[in-house]
Amino acid sequence: MMNYKLTAILFFLVQTAFAQSKDYAFQPLPFTSVKLTDAFWLPRIRTNHTVTIPASFARCESTGRIKNFEMAAARTGKFCTTFPFDDTDIYKTIEGASFSLSLFPDKKLDAYIDSLIIKVAAAQEADGYLYTARTIDPANPHKWAGPERWMKERELSHELYNSGHLYEAAAAHFMATGKKSLLNIALKNADLICSVFGQDKKHVAPGHQVIEMGLVKLYRITGKKEYLQTASYFIEERGHFNGYDTKSKDPWKNGAYWQDHIPVTEQKEAIGHAVRAGYLYAAIADVAALTGDEKLLKAIDTIWTNMVSKKIYVQGGAGAIGSGERYGDNYELPNATAYNETCAAIANVYWNQRMFQLHGESKYIDVLEKILYNGLISGVGLDGKSFFYTNAMQVTGINVAATDNGFTNGNVEAARSGWFECSCCPTNVARLLPSVPGYMYAQKDDKIFVNLFAGSEAKLNVSGKPLTIVQQNNYPWDGNLKFIVSPKNSLPFTLMIRIPGWAKSEAIPLNLYAFQNAPATKVIIKINGVETPYDVENGYAVLNKIWKKADVVEVLLPMEVRRVTASAKVKDDAGKIALQRGPVMYCAEWVDNNGRAANIVLPANTVFTTEHHSDLLNGVTILKAEATVVVTDAKEAKVNTVKQQFTAIPYYAWANRGKGEMMLWFPERIKDVAIIAN
Repeated sequence: MMNYKLTAILFFLVQTAFAQSKDYAFQPLPFTSVKLTDAFWLPRIRTNHTVTIPASFARCESTGRIKNFEMAAARTGKFCTTFPFDDTDIYKTIEGASFSLSLFPDKKLDAYIDSLIIKVAAAQEADGYLYTARTIDPANPHKWAGPERWMKERELSHELYNSGHLYEAAAAHFMATGKKSLLNIALKNADLICSVFGQDKKHVAPGHQVIEMGLVKLYRITGKKEYLQTASYFIEERGHFNGYDTKSKDPWKNGAYWQDHIPVTEQKEAIGHAVRAGYLYAAIADVAALTGDEKLLKAIDTIWTNMVSKKIYVQGGAGAIGSGERYGDNYELPNATAYNETCAAIANVYWNQRMFQLHGESKYIDVLEKILYNGLISGVGLDGKSFFYTNAMQVTGINVAATDNGFTNGNVEAARSGWFECSCCPTNVARLLPSVPGYMYAQKDDKIFVNLFAGSEAKLNVSGKPLTIVQQNNYPWDGNLKFIVSPKNSLPFTLMIRIPGWAKSEAIPLNLYAFQNAPATKVIIKINGVETPYDVENGYAVLNKIWKKADVVEVLLPMEVRRVTASAKVKDDAGKIALQRGPVMYCAEWVDNNGRAANIVLPANTVFTTEHHSDLLNGVTILKAEATVVVTDAKEAKVNTVKQQFTAIPYYAWANRGKGEMMLWFPERIKDVAIIAN
C-alpha cells in the first residue's frame, strides 16, 4: 500500500523548497492532513469514489474519449467524440481519482490510473504537444482546431484549456501518490507552451481559461519561474486583441464572452462565460499573490464585489443566461430561465477560496459555503451517477417536456442525466468533491482558521510543534459544534473560528439578499464548559490562549428558519421569500406537496417547524408549515385558495425522486393569477 501521508509531506517539502517571498498570506491546510468522519461530506466523497469516478471512467471508455488517445498514439484514425476538449474529461477524472486515493487507498484504481497515463504519454508528440483532436490526423484536425496549432485558440480550439486540466490533474496525482508519471507529461507540455507564448513570442489570450491556474501549480511544484511568467502573460494579454468590434454590445463580437474586451486591470464586473470567468478570476488571485501586483489585486477585489452584490443567485449559482452560459447584466437573475452551470459553481469555489487566502476574511468562506452546500452539490444526484449541467431555480407544470438529455422546463433541466455530450460538469464534480477537506482549515503564523465545519481530525503544526483538532458535530443540521484541541505539549496560539454570516444577520455578504427576521439568539462560545466572551476579527471569533491537551471549545450557532428576501432590483424575486436554515437553502417539490409546488404561497405569519428524517434523501432535515395554495376547478372555472401542509427539502436534494414541479422562491401573497389555455 502506498504511504499517502509520506507523499503529502514530500509534496509540502517540494512546495516549501521553492517558496517565494510573495505568496498568499493565509495558507490552506492540505486536504491530506484532514481526515473526515462526518455524516454529510464523507458519504458523498465515498460515493464519489465508489460510483462517480468509476462511472466517469466507464463513460470515457464507452464514448470514445479514451479511444481518442489510443488513436493519437497510433497517429491514425478519426477523432470519435464531439468536442476537442473531450480530452479533459479524462484529466479531470484522474484528478478526482488522485484526490480520492489519498482518502481511500485503492490498488485497483491506482493501477487503472497508471494504465491511462501510459496512453496519455503515448499520445503526446515529441515536442510535448498533446491534443488528440489534431494528433490523430494532423491533415484533417477537428473543425474547431484550425489547420495549424493554436490558430483558433482564442475562439474555439481549447488547446490551452486541455493543457490546463492536464496540469491540474498532474499536480493532484503527484501530491496524492508521489509519482511523476503524469507530472512529467505535464511539464513537457508546459515547457512547449512557455516556448511558444509570451511578450516576444506568439500572442493570444486563451479562449477558455484554466491553464493559468495549472501553470501556477506547476510553478509551485518545480519553482520554474517561466511557468509563473507565462500564467501572468496569459492574464496580461487579455483586452489587447484588435480583432473585436469594441463598439458592439454582442459579447461574442466585442470579446466580453471571453473576458477579453478590455485589459484585466480595467475590468470591474463579472462578465461573459461564467466558467471561464471563474477560472480567470481564480488565476488572477494566484498571480496577484505570487507577484504582489496591486493592480491585479484591485481588479479582482472589484470584480468579486460586483459578482456577490449583483450577480449571484440565492443558492450560490452563477451565470444566469443560457445563451453563452454567461453572466447577465447587474441584477439580471431570472428564475424561470436560470442557467447556473454546475461548472460555474465549482469555478467560484476555487475563486472564493483564493480570495480568502488573499485577505483572511470570513465573507469569502461564507460565499464558498453557500455554493458548496447548495448550488454545487445540487449538480450531482444522490446516486452519484446522475447530474445536472444547469441548476434550475424553479420548475413549473407549464411547458415541461422530455428531452434526450432529461426533463426540461423551457430552457432549464428538470431531471438529471447520466451523461452529456458535453460532459464537463460530471467530471468537474468528480474532481471537486474529494478535495473538500482542503477547504476546512487555514493558517497564518500562529493563527489557525477554522473555515468549514465537519466531523474530522486535522493534523497541524504551530511554530514547528504538532497539534490535532478534532471536530464533532452534526452540521449542517445541528449548530452545536465541538472542537477538541490537543497540542502535544502546552502551546500558545490563536484559534480563529468562523462565525457564519447566516448565524448573524447576513444572508450573503453585501446584501443582495437579506433576512426578514433577525436571529433570536446570539452565537455562544464555551471553553471547557465555561461561556467565554470573544472578540470578532474579520468574521472570526478570536480565541487566544495557551492551549492544553484535550481543551474543548463549543460553538452554539442559532439554527432558525430564516426568510430570505432579494434586493428590490432583482425583479423576479419581488414579493417573494426563500427559506434558509443554517447554510442550507430549501425548496418545495411536487412529491411532498400534493403534486404541485408552483401554487404555494407563504404568508408573512407562516410558522415553520423542522423534522430530521434519516431515511429520506440520504438523511435530511425538512421544514414543515401550513401554507396557502391556489387551487383551480376547471369544470366550474373557479380559482380558490385553501390551507395545506407544506414541506420543504434542501435544494441540493431535489430531482432525486422523479419529475415534477420545484420552487425555491415563494410569493407572500397573491397578486394575480395567470390563465393558461392548454
